[in-house]
Amino acid sequence: MTIKRIQPGPRMSQAVIHAGVAYLAGQVAAPGQTVEVQTAGALAQIDALLAQAGSDKSKILTATIWLADMADFARMNAVWDAWVDGQNPPARATGEARLASPDYLVEVIVTAAVG
Repeated sequence: MTIKRIQPGPRMSQAVIHAGVAYLAGQVAAPGQTVEVQTAGALAQIDALLAQAGSDKSKILTATIWLADMADFARMNAVWDAWVDGQNPPARATGEARLASPDYLVEVIVTAAVG
């Protein structure tokens, strides 16, 4: 059994690859920005991690998006829709949750096939 960890730290890794699947930690962007800026930043981090894992957004299997306020759903979706591979959209869920800091408005978690 081979497990590869990307950007491991004492608490967590930013991604873990096992059996051809990359599991990414929740990605957030710089706090204190608009939901659009934070969404774009989190998605850019996902692109970078997927590249390190040998994958890309066309191979995303599932996405979970947490919003601090569901009132931001449409604004987050505008950024998501421009970014997501429309030919290969993942299964996705979006919910409202209190995030690690009130300055975070969105967190995105994805799982993707590798290879």
